[in-house]
Amino acid sequence: MDATSWADTGVTLRPPARRGDIDALLSEEPGIVAIADGTFHSYPAVGHAEIRTALEKGWQIWGLCSMGAIRAAEMHTLGMRGFGEVFEAYAGDPNLDDDEVALMHSSEPPFRPMSEPMLHIRRFLADLASRHLLTGEQTAAIVNELKQRWYADRTMGALKNALTHRVGLPTTVVQGEMANFDAFRTKQHDLLRFLKEQPWQPTVS
Repeated sequence: MDATSWADTGVTLRPPARRGDIDALLSEEPGIVAIADGTFHSYPAVGHAEIRTALEKGWQIWGLCSMGAIRAAEMHTLGMRGFGEVFEAYAGDPNLDDDEVALMHSSEPPFRPMSEPMLHIRRFLADLASRHLLTGEQTAAIVNELKQRWYADRTMGALKNALTHRVGLPTTVVQGEMANFDAFRTKQHDLLRFLKEQPWQPTVS
């Protein structure tokens, strides 16, 4: 979804959340905030304390996609609400690493991604394995190789190189499969579904 598409959603788009962003809203009347992406390397991450304070003041806080999903899984017992597959993954597995959803992005809007989250890569490789393009051993080897890298080095180029050089898949096959990678970008799918379903709206009975 590009920036111009947000005009029809009724949602105000803000940069990735960082420490202090929720605190900065608390002088306003309580409303609804959805945290999707957030900083954690270049700036301190959005804090538990500020989210808790907002909840206590009557704000409705949702978490999904990435940093938001992590915070919602950590704080759902305090009233923060979670949405989507990424949230469900973190809520169901407290030991799931934060770096599974981490990526490097540009520092200016529209914050274009420069690497790929491990969560997306795992799902892509699992699909290749389910169609017998990779063996279980080959899948595990690629996952292990990329998991050991710094999250910013988990790029589409690194994935392509692993598939062609480590595993030996033909370049044409790899290119064809990677052309459909959007299908495995769960974070984006969660956001689009959140905007479409609008779970923050009151249920009409």
